[in-house]
Amino acid sequence: MTYHTTILLNESIDGLNIRPDGVYVDVTFGGGGHSKAILERLTTGRLIALDQDADAIANAPNDARMIVQHGNFKFLRNYLAHNGYRQVDGILADLGVSSHHFDVAARGFSFRHDNAPLDMRMNAAAKLTAMEVVNRYSEDSLKKIFALYGEISDAQRLAQQIVVARRDKSIDSSGQLLVAIERCIPRGAENKYLAKVFQALRIEVNGELDCLKILLNQSVDLLKQGGRLVIIAYHSLEDRLVKNFFKNGMFEGIAEKDVYGNVNVPFRQVNNKVIVPDNTEIEANSRARSAKLRIGERI
Repeated sequence: MTYHTTILLNESIDGLNIRPDGVYVDVTFGGGGHSKAILERLTTGRLIALDQDADAIANAPNDARMIVQHGNFKFLRNYLAHNGYRQVDGILADLGVSSHHFDVAARGFSFRHDNAPLDMRMNAAAKLTAMEVVNRYSEDSLKKIFALYGEISDAQRLAQQIVVARRDKSIDSSGQLLVAIERCIPRGAENKYLAKVFQALRIEVNGELDCLKILLNQSVDLLKQGGRLVIIAYHSLEDRLVKNFFKNGMFEGIAEKDVYGNVNVPFRQVNNKVIVPDNTEIEANSRARSAKLRIGERI
C-alpha cells in the first residue's frame, strides 16, 4: 500500500528555488515524496526532514545529506539549533493528512471504518485522542470546535446529540459516533458533513492551527534573506492563515502602513494567485482537489 501520493510535487519543489549547496527543511516528511525530490536537486547541500508520526519516519532513506527528526514542526527552531543551523534556505510544509492515515483503520482518521477507534493522533505517543474529546469535553466546548474547526452550521445541535448519546454509553469508535449524530447528517451530503466533523476533531486533537501559526512565526527568523517558505494547505482555515501571513505579516486584521502607504511585511508573495492542482492531477488523485499552494520569499 502506498503511504502517500505527493500532491503539487513539481510546483512546490520549483517554488523552493533550490540551490545545490543550500540547506532545506521538509517539516512534513510523510511518504517522503517532497524530500526525495529535494535531494535530487542537492549536491553538497543538506536536507532536514521532520515528522511527528513514527510510521512516516520509517520511510526515510539512508542518505548522508539528510537529517531525520521525529517531532512536531512547532519545535523547528530547536531541531535546527540541535543540528547546528541558525538559518536555512527553504522550508516546505505539506499540511495534508497522508493517505496512510485515512487508509489504516486503527489510526481512526476516517469515518469509512466503522470499528475504528476514535484516535486521530498524528503522534501516537500524544495523550489527547478524539475519543477523549468526544466523551469528556463539555457541550459548549464541542460546539466551539465544530463551529470553528469544521465550520458546521448546526454545531450546537451536533454537540447536543453527542452529549445525549454518551450519557448511556461511551462513544469509542467511528461507527458509534456516526450512530450518535445520525439525526444531524443531511441526506445527500453525508460524506461532506462527516468530513467536516472528523476534520474538526482532528484539528483539536493535534492542535493543528496553533502549530501552523508557530511555524509561520518562526520562519521569519529561520529563513535567510531570499529563502523560500512553501506551504500546501487543504482547507480554508489553514489557507487563510498562510494567505494573511504572507500578505500582512499577521493572521488577522490589516497591517499598518507607513507614510508612503507601504506595508512592512517579512515575506514577498511569489505567487499572488494561489496555485492549485490541474485536472489531470485531480483525476489521478481525488484527494488533491482541495490543495492550495502558496510561496513566500523572505525579504
